Parts: sequence; structure tokens; C-alpha cells
Amino acid sequence: MDITDQDHQRVAAAIKAAEATTSGEIFCVISRRVSSYRDIRLAWAAAASLVLPAILIPMGLTGDWFGLGSDWQVAHAAGQSDDVNRALTAYAIAQALTFIGVYLISLIPPVALLMVPQRIRRARVRRVALQQFMAHGLHATRDRTGILIFAAMADHEVEVIADTGIYTRTTPDFWAATVAALVKGIKAKRPIDGMEAAIALCGQALSEHFPPRSDDKNEVPDHLVVL
Repeated sequence: MDITDQDHQRVAAAIKAAEATTSGEIFCVISRRVSSYRDIRLAWAAAASLVLPAILIPMGLTGDWFGLGSDWQVAHAAGQSDDVNRALTAYAIAQALTFIGVYLISLIPPVALLMVPQRIRRARVRRVALQQFMAHGLHATRDRTGILIFAAMADHEVEVIADTGIYTRTTPDFWAATVAALVKGIKAKRPIDGMEAAIALCGQALSEHFPPRSDDKNEVPDHLVVL
């Protein structure tokens, strides 16, 4: 996803317009991806490499599957030992091929998204969003009115984090509507439209409870950060 200079200008203009009638602060971040989820993909590959070969054993997994058989039949105990060795080798090969195959499949973005439980994606996106909230000083505004609008595109997760000053004066339904406006734009492949809609809603809530002060100053820069 490419964010153009025009997109940056649109978000900055939307923030400036929203903050014109309030002393509150709004900040926007778009992250292309918050995590590679490599640990989850490796876990799937490891689990598959343990389970699939075991399923193949009742189906007759032998060394013959990988060309490890012999054209000669040995009619003594050593022959049985050779059969066991070939079977163990076949099992190890099946495990390795399964691990590699599942891991390679997990590199396909839509498949990778399905492999990662939503609760894990949500937790990692929220952690990064909170880091951004703190890093840009949204927790230290004069009236505790900082709002972060955060979209993790590849992770298919969004977060709207509000400081206590504005959060305690609004309802959960308001924040749900703000998130819904953001998600609607993203699903329509117009993330900046979603950002503008969410910014406008946050601006309305802030202006209602925190009108401009005579000595008001812009505590947080009015721009979009792309990670």
C-alpha cells in the first residue's frame, strides 16, 4: 500500500480542521505490518511436521515412497533391521518436507493471515499502537485529551486509543462508531477516507467537551506517520 504526499496532506488537513474547534489532540498512524508472525508460522510448520507423517504411517509410509526400497529381499534378521532403518529415514524425510512445505505456504499473505489467531494479531497491534501513543506524547497533553487513530493494514486490525480526559466523557458506542468508520474506508480500499471519517468523529467529541482555550497551543504535530 502506497501512501502519497497528497494522502499525507489530506490527513494533516483533516486533523487541523478537527482541532480548530477544540483544545484536544488527534494523531494518526498507518502501519504496513506490525509483526511478521514468524514464530506462529514456525509453530504451524512444526505441528504439521509432527502430525502429518504420523497420519501417513497407517497408510503405508515406507522407504519405498522416497525411493529408499531395495530390489533384493533379504530373508534373515538383518533384513528386518534394514526395513526399520528405511522406515525411520522415510519418516524423517516426510517430517522435513512437511515442515518446509507448510512454512513456504505460510509465506503467502492471505494464508499467513488465516494462520494467526485474531487475538494474537489484536494483542500485537494494540501493543504497537500503545507504543506510538506514548512515543508521540499523546499521554501528556494538558487536559489528557490525546487520541490516536492507528491502522495496521497487513494485520487487518485497527485501534483508536483515547486518553482518560476524553475517554471518560464518551461512551463505548462512540468509539465503536469511530472504529467502524475507519474500517469501512479500509475495506473499501480507501484508508485515507476512513482516517478522515474517524478524525471528524473524534473532533466532534473533543469540541463538545474540550472547546478551544484562549492560550491553546498545538501540543502534537498534525500529520500522518507511516511505519
